[in-house]
Amino acid sequence: MEPCFLTAAEAASAMRAGTLTSEALIRSCIERIEERDPDVKAWLYVDKAKAIATARELDKRAPMGPLHGLPFGVKDMIDTADMPTTYNSPVFQGYQPARDAACVGVVRYSGAVILGKTDTVEFATAGRRAATRNPKNFAHTPGGSSSGSGAAVGDRQVQLAFGTQTGGSHIRPASFNGIYGLKPTWGSVSREGAKQYSNMLDTIGWYGRSVADLALVGSAFRLHDVGEVAMPDVAGLKVAWCRSPFWDQIEPAGEKALEMARDRLAKAGAKLIELTLPPAFDGMFEAQNTIMMAEGRASFLDVSLEFGDRLHADFHDRANNALGITPEKLIAAYNLAAECRRAFEALYADFDVVLTPASPGEAPEGSYNTGNHIFNAMWTLLHVPCLGIPCTTGPKGLPVGVQIVAPRYGDARLLALGEALAPVIDQETASYAAAA
Repeated sequence: MEPCFLTAAEAASAMRAGTLTSEALIRSCIERIEERDPDVKAWLYVDKAKAIATARELDKRAPMGPLHGLPFGVKDMIDTADMPTTYNSPVFQGYQPARDAACVGVVRYSGAVILGKTDTVEFATAGRRAATRNPKNFAHTPGGSSSGSGAAVGDRQVQLAFGTQTGGSHIRPASFNGIYGLKPTWGSVSREGAKQYSNMLDTIGWYGRSVADLALVGSAFRLHDVGEVAMPDVAGLKVAWCRSPFWDQIEPAGEKALEMARDRLAKAGAKLIELTLPPAFDGMFEAQNTIMMAEGRASFLDVSLEFGDRLHADFHDRANNALGITPEKLIAAYNLAAECRRAFEALYADFDVVLTPASPGEAPEGSYNTGNHIFNAMWTLLHVPCLGIPCTTGPKGLPVGVQIVAPRYGDARLLALGEALAPVIDQETASYAAAA
């Protein structure tokens, strides 16, 4: 097997055993990029020579941390001191930050090799879409706004990559690309050095090809108790399956994925409980959109004033409050979110984890429609950790995943539950790993 096809956890284990070098891994990923990315278009910038030189140096050193020698892609709205950060915006082409974003610094000083910058929707918000195409079918989107990161990991061009989520921009591309993704608890990873859209919502997460990959990165970020929670037995786990208040937006492929995940877990001995959320949750999608658009007003005012007609109209609409969001409406949205956070966590006395859709269904056709975040927005606003798990394929042969959700700061338990549940839900990957 070419090293680029290894999961991050497998590659890390091979490097510890001395059967793989970081340089060999990086060279394999670069070869995969050269072969595939002219069509996939996941990357905006790759510094091949520097990545190889960094890997060669890391091969001479004692391990720096849990990510030692592993390649990492960075969504191009997150600052890098040694690579341009363009935000996929025409007004920031060639912009070079002076220092790394905090999250880049954490993985770099935990031993990761920053391979390059992945394409994104402009400012991870609106305006220009990424050029990236779904590696499973080039006629379809990889999802947005973490388009390039999701596609690069899904196409085996890199083991790990950062995404971000304000509505559904991290978990939804995980579903569309057939990969694993962790959106950690809001505020548990510093957003310093990443372009802000909404202070209340923005969350930095990461992609991998297994739950173990996600946990490796979680340990680098010192998420509370990661690695300290034992993997439970599936048998006897109480899994609350939740259609959510937005079930009228589900597509047949998304419905099938939730049913398959539920049935597989029940067959493995888990106790499945249907969860219907209280009526207050019906307003959470509108509340999320209100907060996102209102806080975007402050986030894009400076560039609106500076760049004028050179900036896409979407950002002027936010800066000028085109939706007419009043302070009273924004406060009501904040208050509803606080009410629902308390209510949601009170429910956990009755079950271990929530199982719910990660996307309406398969990735839409075309690049402009990056997908609907209707099944992500509420969870983002609740500030809870979400773990995307591949499940099945839809009628067009494209991946469709599900997500599991835990209470705030339950990231370590969510990862442990994911280790137990993923082989049951994601039987294709489990079978492939067993055969390898």
